[in-house]
Amino acid sequence: MNIPAKGRAPDDILTELRGKSAGDTKWREGRVFSLVYHAGEQHEQLLQKAHALYASANLLNPMAFGSLKQMEREIVEMAGDLFHGPSSVVGTVTSGGTESILCAVAAYRDRARRRKPWILRPELVVPTTIHPAFDKAAHYFGVKLVKVPVGPDFRADVRAMAKAISWKTIGLVGSAPQYAHGVVDPIAELGALAQKKGLPLHVDACVGGFLLPWLEQIGRPVPVWDFRVAGVTSISADLHKFAYAGKGASVLAWRSLDDMRHQIFVATDFPGGIYASPTMIGTRPGGPIAAAWATLQSFGADGYRELAGKAADAADRMRAGIAKIPGLTLLGKSDSTIVSYAALGADVYALADRMEARGWTVDRQQRPASIHLTVTANHAAIVDDYLADLRAALAEVKADPSLAKSGTAPMYGMAAKMPVRRLVAANVRKVIANMYAPGGQP
Repeated sequence: MNIPAKGRAPDDILTELRGKSAGDTKWREGRVFSLVYHAGEQHEQLLQKAHALYASANLLNPMAFGSLKQMEREIVEMAGDLFHGPSSVVGTVTSGGTESILCAVAAYRDRARRRKPWILRPELVVPTTIHPAFDKAAHYFGVKLVKVPVGPDFRADVRAMAKAISWKTIGLVGSAPQYAHGVVDPIAELGALAQKKGLPLHVDACVGGFLLPWLEQIGRPVPVWDFRVAGVTSISADLHKFAYAGKGASVLAWRSLDDMRHQIFVATDFPGGIYASPTMIGTRPGGPIAAAWATLQSFGADGYRELAGKAADAADRMRAGIAKIPGLTLLGKSDSTIVSYAALGADVYALADRMEARGWTVDRQQRPASIHLTVTANHAAIVDDYLADLRAALAEVKADPSLAKSGTAPMYGMAAKMPVRRLVAANVRKVIANMYAPGGQP
């Protein structure tokens, strides 16, 4: 495709864009989990308008766009208050959880370089359920992840993590909650361990940061996970998840400026002038920051408590319905609105295929093979429809075992069981590369 020789009319372009999206997943109808957090048409219009007001603004230069810097500061202050932090909490708004995690890992590495320069191969001790963004960060920044198996409840094993600490360790990581099963790691115990060993502790609350506090406020039992734990150094929490902000926006909050200082990059020899940046990206789009600020202002604490209650009730109904279906079993005692389930006596990946055939976007998991649902307030209206389709899909798979050998089920099943993970990575890399090849299809 070439750039058109002559520009097209805006209305024609917008009409084509609407047509292009017609075949995408029906996220407004609650047919997708984890990818989109939708809070209604009225809120979507607010996001679009707030984003548009700052669509061309650039926080690369906070002196030129002081209003953006002020909004970022206020977002971090609101997050720090929500996470029970001291008045010293500082931080940045990033493009998403992955960038927040990248910044945190790079900062922990540079902190160690200044304090313990003899550590040439730094290590982070983490549970095996940690998000893959930490693998990406470790790959990019020359940090080794020492992964420790979790307990039978899918929570971090603090004793095992303590044994994994060595003179090379530069920090610890826990999740609130971990993505796969929705359970919160024992952050209080990890914090005590971090203090005992003189190590920083990062809490990955990308999913739960803007959900767990509201669940706690409406009376749901939630383990302590935030800055109330003295050993917690930093917290990543996504605004574009349960804060219902637009993509992509996340917060990386630090207990103090001394902790955050290692996140800031400065280059002094560039002919174009001194360059400084507190995040991974240079140009920092203003739209997502403005939309996130507008969202927090729009809902307020009352609105978020209401949304959290709706999401929690929907998740309860989903769990109760799944538990009543013979052949399905729930995984983990979730502290959040994440629901994960496995199949007994049937291929769960074939089940996923049959659910997708019914119009649902399905998140498949491995170790153990299972299906994942991140339940939001938007799913309250579709729980009964989902459960009805799930019962029908499971009956179909049980009646026809050959379905495990068709569709995507064989690929997922083989990948999950293949012992040589490098072969899995090579095959997946090939699939992605083909998508980006000339003429490649999604």
